[in-house]
Amino acid sequence: MNVYESAGKRTLDIVLSACALVALAPLMSVIALAVVLDDGIPILFRQRRVGRNGQPITILKFRSMAVGTGDIPSASVGTTVRITRVGRVIRRLSLDELPQLFCVLRGDMSIVGPRPALPSQVELLRLRTENGAMACRPGLTGLAQVNSYDGMPNTEKANWDKAYAESISLFTDLSIILRTFSYVMKPPPTY
Repeated sequence: MNVYESAGKRTLDIVLSACALVALAPLMSVIALAVVLDDGIPILFRQRRVGRNGQPITILKFRSMAVGTGDIPSASVGTTVRITRVGRVIRRLSLDELPQLFCVLRGDMSIVGPRPALPSQVELLRLRTENGAMACRPGLTGLAQVNSYDGMPNTEKANWDKAYAESISLFTDLSIILRTFSYVMKPPPTY
């Protein structure tokens, strides 16, 4: 474990998440109001996920699906579940993920790392355990996310997570953060 991984990464997480929460507070307030006006309360969606070393964590998201929707993988969204009008916009721009900055600040997540899996994603969790990626704090973004995460097979996700776990550095994290912005801003696919 390098110096950045043992101390610098957590320091960067605290600084970046605190600064982002302050800077994004007006936008987050507008999103919260839009969620309420579109589909009522609650504003936030809380979901149990699997964190570092298999420990359970609760992540926060702005609610983008109709009230009462249960825990389902992202790949199932839109097929059997109604996404709200505001939800379509905030999901497309990944703004629904902004409340996870609080999860980073409290230490359950990192800015960069493998996305936290649902407990039901048994195969992905097994692969991450086998390749050492479960030792990483889960992230808001990661190598798999900037390499077209949605629709990616579990083996490929786990391979990206392993590659990240083996190359954690300040340069790697900053590179992934920059790539995340360009990934989020690219136009949606046309079918």
